[in-house]
Amino acid sequence: MKIGLVCPYSIAKGGGVQEIVLATQAELKRRGHEVYIITPRPRDMEEDAVVGDHVLFVGTSTDFNSLHTTVQVSASQNEHIDRLLEEHKFDILHFHEPWVPVLSRQILLRSNAINVATFHAKLPETLMSRTIAKVVTPYTKPLLKYIHELTAVSDAAAEYVCSLTDVPVAIIPHGIDLETFKPPARFADRRKKKVILYVGRLEQRKGVKYLLLAFHELQKKRPDVSLVIAGAGGDREKLEMLTADLEIKNVTFVGQISDQDKQKYMRNSDLFCSPALHGESFGVVLLEAMASGLVTVAGDNPGYSSVMQGLGGLSLVNPQHTAEFARRLDLLLHETDLRKLWRGWAASEIGQYSWPNVVSQYEEIYQQALINHG
Repeated sequence: MKIGLVCPYSIAKGGGVQEIVLATQAELKRRGHEVYIITPRPRDMEEDAVVGDHVLFVGTSTDFNSLHTTVQVSASQNEHIDRLLEEHKFDILHFHEPWVPVLSRQILLRSNAINVATFHAKLPETLMSRTIAKVVTPYTKPLLKYIHELTAVSDAAAEYVCSLTDVPVAIIPHGIDLETFKPPARFADRRKKKVILYVGRLEQRKGVKYLLLAFHELQKKRPDVSLVIAGAGGDREKLEMLTADLEIKNVTFVGQISDQDKQKYMRNSDLFCSPALHGESFGVVLLEAMASGLVTVAGDNPGYSSVMQGLGGLSLVNPQHTAEFARRLDLLLHETDLRKLWRGWAASEIGQYSWPNVVSQYEEIYQQALINHG
């Protein structure tokens, strides 16, 4: 098959959607398919810059800062799109986040290929998000008639598109590189000075404030435990001020870290904590911790709940209940038998998220779509 993966966010910049697109391309090419990534070029990117193999730049992207995040909006000239589609004659065009303005819409309206769409994001349950949904829905709903197959990374991510159509949405989760994230040969559970790790954006919905409050409570019983907070964001200064005001000891803010540093921190930590309150459609960072054998405590939002199934439900807690949050941290940090049980559950679950397994599900969608709509 000749496949075009349409990414509305520039592939030259990092992000979860870009990671899925790149990994899907690599696995599909390994299987013998001809696969291109169609993506906007950042305005500040040099014309001759090399990003990767089989990348087609269409138009440019612009960053807009919202209240909680940075959104990329992309667009291209229609003539450029027409030439590209005529030249490549794709069998499949796979649109990631097709609701993001406006490149996907431009391509969808001109596509003669089989069109597959994947929804990744969940809109948080806030007044601002409901307002955004009212604006986006009139833009998104008419596009659905051009899409032959709908997929989403979780039930939480499917929620928005399911409100717009009765067409079935296939759930295909995010994948993970199990060669990169894997458990150590031996766990250091008997280490006396325990370390809790957080990796992620420092913004309100991520719940780091509540992690600090629970950690403060935990320290009354376990004064030697340390907390490492890795990530950047607009709330860093406020979180550092809260740490100072409450005189919380053994907290280290390390800022943005590389993927290699993230792996190192995971190998040298005893517990991973991601206390997101809402707005999570999945939980890639939870998969990374699971694959690394790093016992995890997580916010009980719908996206994380889709990953922490069965025994993994032990990890879920309401971050705003400080006393219970602190008890859960203590339990999963110090109860050796429970940690061993949790790791056994994680090892049995993680294989389904390997990239070959995830891409096989996409490949099956493509093949069935060609039969049904070709």
